[in-house]
Amino acid sequence: MLRTPTARVLDETDEPAVRALFATDPVAACVVAGRVEAAGTAPAALGAPLWGLGRGRALDAVCLAGANLIPFALPGAERAAAAAFADRALRSGRRCSTIVGPAASVEPLWELLSPAWGPARDHRPRQPLLAIDGPPALAPEPRVRPVRPAEIDVLLPAAVAMFTEEVGVSPLRVDGGAGYRARVADLVRAGQSLAWIEGGEVLFKAEIGAVSRSACQVQGVWVAPAHRGRGIGTAGTAAVVEYARTAIAPVVSLYVNDFNAAARAAYARVGFREVGLFSSVLF
Repeated sequence: MLRTPTARVLDETDEPAVRALFATDPVAACVVAGRVEAAGTAPAALGAPLWGLGRGRALDAVCLAGANLIPFALPGAERAAAAAFADRALRSGRRCSTIVGPAASVEPLWELLSPAWGPARDHRPRQPLLAIDGPPALAPEPRVRPVRPAEIDVLLPAAVAMFTEEVGVSPLRVDGGAGYRARVADLVRAGQSLAWIEGGEVLFKAEIGAVSRSACQVQGVWVAPAHRGRGIGTAGTAAVVEYARTAIAPVVSLYVNDFNAAARAAYARVGFREVGLFSSVLF
């Protein structure tokens, strides 16, 4: 009988091996890499356990087991990692609202978890991962700028609308939205929330939701419904790219649903190229 590989909870001594693993694909690893760069790999500092699979001190795969379950594995190690991480996840019980990450890691993990954790509210198995490492291919919208702390109340309704439209549920359903407002405020204070605000109205917004030394990830791109179809999204995204690559990290990335042809065409006009494939399971 084949034995299921065993994942262990990593600690501060594993940080060099974790960083070496993430260096194999900095764009795909951006979200977890940024967390590790900021807090290290000790569970108490990271705020969630980081599971690892490997031989000795070398690692073939890790999985951040927090509010989001985020697996990342070397090519060829995904199925062994999925078995090890599924074993731990099933014993711990579902505590996450999303499983997200490289599709090659997420899909075999969800295959093992779905009999116990399914059905999911939504499953998006093909989300192209896009990146740009130079100037945008079209002129940035000059009115897109970092949101000021005094403008959080102006920004928040747009952020809620974007989240609800993209995820399918309101972020206000949990704790009256206090946690979501705190997240929005944190991004504003960090200079990672950008918007075009005119007459007290948000026409365009986006966040740089994850940051590592090598790459950052744009999230929450949104254009007010009354202003769609006018090129605001492409010019606004170009402005976010220019700001992010010069002020935050040299490579700017995002992932998009494969069925969103309009968004994919817009990102291509900005200059993004496909560098991988993500997958998301939403509960």
